[in-house]
Amino acid sequence: MSHTVEKIGGTSIANTPVILDNVLINGREGDELYNRIFVVSAYAGMTNLLLEHKKSGKPGVYALFASAENKWQWSEALTELSEAMREKNAEVFGDHSDRKVADNFVLERVEGVRNCLIDLHRLCSYGQFRLDEHLLTVREMLAALGEAHSAHNTTLLLRQRDINAVFVDLTGWRDDEKRSLDERINTALDGIDFSKELPIVTGYASCLEGMVKLYDRGYTEVTFSRIGALTGAKEAIIHKEFHLSSADPKLVGDDKVRKIGETNYDVADQLSNMGMEAVHPKAAKGLRQAGVPLRVKNTFDPNDAGTIITDGFRPAEPRAEIVTGIPSLYCFELFEQDMVGVKGYDAEALKVLTRHNIWIVTKNSNANTITHYVNCSRDALKKAGEDLEAHFPNAEVSIRKVAMVSVIGSNLELDGLTARATKALFDAKIRLLGLHHLTRNVDLQAIVAEEDYDEAVKVLHRALVEGHVSSELEAPKPREAA
Repeated sequence: MSHTVEKIGGTSIANTPVILDNVLINGREGDELYNRIFVVSAYAGMTNLLLEHKKSGKPGVYALFASAENKWQWSEALTELSEAMREKNAEVFGDHSDRKVADNFVLERVEGVRNCLIDLHRLCSYGQFRLDEHLLTVREMLAALGEAHSAHNTTLLLRQRDINAVFVDLTGWRDDEKRSLDERINTALDGIDFSKELPIVTGYASCLEGMVKLYDRGYTEVTFSRIGALTGAKEAIIHKEFHLSSADPKLVGDDKVRKIGETNYDVADQLSNMGMEAVHPKAAKGLRQAGVPLRVKNTFDPNDAGTIITDGFRPAEPRAEIVTGIPSLYCFELFEQDMVGVKGYDAEALKVLTRHNIWIVTKNSNANTITHYVNCSRDALKKAGEDLEAHFPNAEVSIRKVAMVSVIGSNLELDGLTARATKALFDAKIRLLGLHHLTRNVDLQAIVAEEDYDEAVKVLHRALVEGHVSSELEAPKPREAA
């Protein structure tokens, strides 16, 4: 195949003029505009209004509907969402006649959802139907609204420029047939000539598996990945607002970070584990298994090749590529003297953490202690601790907050890596609380106090990246003002 599949995230798609100029068109004419499939997220902030705020937890339409505290507050929130979507339409289309088309699209979808939710409320008032049994379907239906809005608008904008864009709606709106994800994608793309048509695809896809159920808010990248695999794309491209760099430039400094340029899926997995949104781990897995290379490009630097991620890449020269981490997570320690030589403690700890939906970042153990480093709420961890102490009455469970700094690279076989890292931290008077370096040589994890996180990232970046830069790591170009 000669086409690419490309994903545009919520923050990027919200910056409509830049996305049109730098990504969707970028000086292309005629046939050059085609042989690309675009998968788009909802405009930034819309999914927060639809579900709940990703960071603050402020309830959106879904959270209000699911709550029994106020029966109809969700409907007011849905009205606010409709207004926000039409405000976005006004910003995008101005006085163009397409604004009315876009507004009608929003009203038809939003009022359709409102009527559906009212009917569901009425149905569940009879007692034989339980609302909680339908909440996941409600969450899926609401999530779909955001991607349908942005994909529809993007299609209209491209048609204004005489580009043969096609709105590909995977949301299952008014569809009377349930399909698997693969069936949904194949059916929707069937008959589209990629060489003459430009598909603009919704990031949400309605399917039997349940995209929100399985991937929560990472579903757009999974849709993107699956389209790349099913259509045999020559390359998958994610457009972000930054280069994939050796550290956070806000922390380390624009003049010190380096663009990665080339790395492998092993590194992408470690970044996902650290919460860096380079790519959803399930999306990376699908592309890797299909043999599709993944490229991460900076929307504001459109002519730069970005960073290519492939399965087999391994630099001839060992190097530390990225210093990143988690500023705040919990150290969850299970200690029991009688653990020595006895099996079952590890399995029970894992079972308890899984039951409370706790994200395990990493773990280690010795003769009588098992330590998990986890990213979750304190309440969930406290309940997990109570469960373990009930199961092992003689055990001691302790919880403390720490930070983790991770040095990652596709070939970390650097001579004296651990010694250089520990010396750098010691010289900076940063107390090392723990250290992990697996024999696979992909990452080195340092556990430090929360208050030492920022300085530890700077120190390790300076010691292992700056001044030891491989010729394959490039300094990024200065970013031009948008």
